Amino acid sequence: MKKIKTGLLLLSLVFQAGIISAQSIEDGKLMMYYERYKSAREIFQKMLAANPANEEAAYWLGQTYLSSGDVTAKDIADAKSLYQSKLTASPNSPLLIAGMGHIELIEGKKQDARNRFETAISLSQGKSIAVLNAVGFANGNPDSKNGDAAYAIEKLKQATQIKKFNDPDVYANLGDAYRKFYDGGNAILSYEAALALNPKYARAAYRIGKVYQTQGVAQESIYMKYFNDAISMDPKYAPVYNNLFNYFYENNVSRSAEYLEKWLSNSDDDPKACYYRTSLKYAQGLFNEAIAKSDECIGAGGANPYPNLFGLKAYAYSKLKDSVNEKNSFEEYFRRQVPEKIGGGDYATYATVLLKFPGNEMKAGEMIDKAVEMDSIVPNKVKYLKTMGQVYESQKNFLQAARWYTKILDVKKDYGKVDLYNSGYSYYRSNAFDTSIQVFNKYINKFPDDIFGYYMVSKAYAAIDSTGVQGLAVAPYLKTIQVGEAAADKEKVKAQLVGAYKYFIEYYYNVQKSQDSALIFVDKAIALDPTDQQLISNREFISKNDPKAQTKKQPANKPKAPPVPPAPPKK
Repeated sequence: MKKIKTGLLLLSLVFQAGIISAQSIEDGKLMMYYERYKSAREIFQKMLAANPANEEAAYWLGQTYLSSGDVTAKDIADAKSLYQSKLTASPNSPLLIAGMGHIELIEGKKQDARNRFETAISLSQGKSIAVLNAVGFANGNPDSKNGDAAYAIEKLKQATQIKKFNDPDVYANLGDAYRKFYDGGNAILSYEAALALNPKYARAAYRIGKVYQTQGVAQESIYMKYFNDAISMDPKYAPVYNNLFNYFYENNVSRSAEYLEKWLSNSDDDPKACYYRTSLKYAQGLFNEAIAKSDECIGAGGANPYPNLFGLKAYAYSKLKDSVNEKNSFEEYFRRQVPEKIGGGDYATYATVLLKFPGNEMKAGEMIDKAVEMDSIVPNKVKYLKTMGQVYESQKNFLQAARWYTKILDVKKDYGKVDLYNSGYSYYRSNAFDTSIQVFNKYINKFPDDIFGYYMVSKAYAAIDSTGVQGLAVAPYLKTIQVGEAAADKEKVKAQLVGAYKYFIEYYYNVQKSQDSALIFVDKAIALDPTDQQLISNREFISKNDPKAQTKKQPANKPKAPPVPPAPPKK
């Protein structure tokens, strides 16, 4: 009886343990679904403590480090160490191999990662939904810089064809891969397929809303409907509250605060909560209160306060025009924050702060370069680079100004007249005439009917050939005149035409010694600008003084050189 009793008890315990294990895995995955990574981590850690050989728990534990939008170098290192140690004990585990491939993908080892993924799929004979989903998520996650979205789509579709498939997560990951592939239509179809499997699957409704949100505020009624649908499906689904908190942050602080509290109440305890609540003070324009609250949160954070609090203080001091404390707060923020969490806007703003203190131009330039590298929005890149150009221009360091303005031409493929002008004219002012000519030739190529490019090329050649003896500027000035005289509205090109005529007045009188030719251009110039007293004086002088009779010295009343060219009209 004892043996039978003992056997039954053992069997019962084994059965119960199996149920607990299955439930625990699902509980952990549910926490991942809610983006409660701390809770998920605790579940999988407990499972591994009870059974170190549990490969599924090990895989998912590693994913708790890699799946958040706030992944640090330490998180990656922890996940890598875990997968490496577990692979030592179970070298042929498909899930663990897929997990290691995920690590290598993050590290930029794309081919090594692909080899891992293919090995994992091969070991599971291409019939494991879990393995194919792991490979698909690693590649198709929009946050994965090195992931191959097309490869993710292929493997996730393969998973949906496996017998008895019934996993909405796979369809959700497929939708994410299509989003990464910029295919919103198929992304929505994939999310709808997830909802067909589970009508309460809030993640899918939320993601459909995100697709429409990327199309701009014109689609607001549609994406807000899907966000509200997600909340109705599962009021505990925290990510939608996070999105709405950020959505209303700029224009409706009270609603933003409402969603913040809902987000936090449905999330794990977060040391950043104090920061988010403080940020609302900033959004309300209560900058002094934001600073005071930041200091309170920093004090409560002990030895490792949340670094963004220092950044928030910096921005608040900026609003208060307190440059010294702004600079100090930014320096503390950059000292404490891990580099991968510093945004392009942070680098750019820090650069503008540094520029308020002479001698920091080089460091500011380094910050701007980082901002440009990190920011994917072209207008932002242009704004950053223009800031540096304007700073050097104000210092009359035109060569450095030109270099920064020229970088705009590299990042802004549809650059316009003003962009070319800022670059070319700055080179002209720095006496880098050859480079100025190169830039203004680009101006001519892009705007062949605009006189300004021809005029500035002429000016640069005239500066190189200052005596006019070589006649370098003759051909470009003739082209300037040709374009100008063909213009329908002479008033718009008057300054450039008069400038070109003045060049030929001087050229023909002083170089060619042709009184008649000089007078032709004097008359052309006066016809356009009859109020120009210098032109009138020049005509009188040239009429009375034949240059062939003059000495080799320049005449006392030498015609004036063309004036500094005006800027082209802004777009």
